[in-house]
Amino acid sequence: MGNSALKAHLETAQKTGVFQLTGKGLTEFPEDLQKLTSNLRTIDLSNNKIELLPPLIGKFSFLKSLVLNNNKLTALPEELCKLKKLETLHLNGNHLRQLPASFGQLSALKTLSLSGNQLRTVPTQLCGLRHLDVVDLSKNQIQNVPDTVGELQAIELNLNQNQISQISVQISHCPRLKVLRLEENCLELSMLPQSILSDSQISLLAVEGNLFEIKKLRELEGYDKYMERFTATKKKFA
Repeated sequence: MGNSALKAHLETAQKTGVFQLTGKGLTEFPEDLQKLTSNLRTIDLSNNKIELLPPLIGKFSFLKSLVLNNNKLTALPEELCKLKKLETLHLNGNHLRQLPASFGQLSALKTLSLSGNQLRTVPTQLCGLRHLDVVDLSKNQIQNVPDTVGELQAIELNLNQNQISQISVQISHCPRLKVLRLEENCLELSMLPQSILSDSQISLLAVEGNLFEIKKLRELEGYDKYMERFTATKKKFA
């Protein structure tokens, strides 16, 4: 892509606060963007070949949305965690194995998508994020859900298409969790904490494609209580 094309994109971004450059084969984050650190509210660089997010990302102090789906990122810089206004972070289809240690400082974050990466566990840093609504960790390599999950503030947690065979009973203590997606994992029915049914806020539990028949779920103690929540929620949205 020529300099003149990039220049035109930068001029537009200066006016609109949105910089979008997708599917252009970019191998690195455009350094010229740092001229717009105080203008930009949205950056979308999806479907490129970016391997590294430079430390200068931390300078975009007004950024609300960062979208880098389908790139080649293997790690994220700690500087990313300085973005105190960031509400939406989409990093689907990269090669991320973990999140920066200070990820919990992204205090405004509401939506986090990390589908199709190489995470092996539910990152504990997520538990510090008080405004988190939706977390998508589908299509990773997660094998178990640890005790720390009980502090997660999310309303929806998507763990579809992982390798989960164990879930901490603490998941039923998540204060706001309404939707839990666990489709296509490696769960035996005995490994599904019954408290999810009998004693949680969860009103939509999706568990198709595990190592048990769905009808067996209906025989568990607490299923009636779960169905009450499920039906009440359905009525509310009908």
